[in-house]
Amino acid sequence: MTHTPDITVVIPTHDARVRNGMTKRAVGSVLAQTYPAASIVVERDLTGGGAPRTRHQGLMKAATDWVAFLDSDDQMKPVHLERLMACAQATGADYVYAWYEAVGFGSDPLPHFGKVFDPDNPTQTTITTLVRRELAQSVGFWKPPEGALIGGERYGEDFQFTVECIKAGAKIVHLPERTWLWNFHGGNTSGQAGRGDAAARRT
Repeated sequence: MTHTPDITVVIPTHDARVRNGMTKRAVGSVLAQTYPAASIVVERDLTGGGAPRTRHQGLMKAATDWVAFLDSDDQMKPVHLERLMACAQATGADYVYAWYEAVGFGSDPLPHFGKVFDPDNPTQTTITTLVRRELAQSVGFWKPPEGALIGGERYGEDFQFTVECIKAGAKIVHLPERTWLWNFHGGNTSGQAGRGDAAARRT
C-alpha cells in the first residue's frame, strides 16, 4: 500500500484577527483543500511575542510527515496543498513554495515568481510553504531585532528560515503557480508584534 503523506497546517494568529474573522477565513480555506490536511494548528499569540515565535510554537506541535504554513490574514486556494505535495513528490524536494495572488495591492511586491530557486544566490520566498516536518522543526524560526542587518542584507524570519534550511542541506523547489492569496489590508504586520493589527490584540 502506498503511503499518502500527511500534512499539518500551522496558522499563527492574534486576538485582532480572531475578532475580525480573518483567522476563521484562513482556517476555512484549509478545510476546503482538495488534498485534506491531517490537522490544523491555530496558535494564538497571548504574550505579544509576534508571528515568528507563535509560528514556532505551533510548528513544534506538529507530528505529521509535512508541515505547511499560512498566515492568519491569508488564504489557500483549494488546490494549494495538492499542487505543493505533487511537486514535492515529483522532485524529491524537502521544501516547496508556490506563489501568491496579491489582493488589495496594485503590483507584485516580490517579483520572483517563476524564477528557479538557486541555493547559492537565494531570493526572498514567502512563509506560505510546504516543508518536511522534521526539517522544519530542526530549523525552527529565528527573528533578528527589528532593523537588523546581517551581511548587508535585511532579514525577516521567513527568509532566515529559508537560509537555515539551505544550510541543513534541504532541496528547495519553486512551483511556478499562484496557489494562495496574499491579502493586503492596512494591518499587515510583517511578523512584528507591535505593527499593524497585532498592536491592537488586547484592545
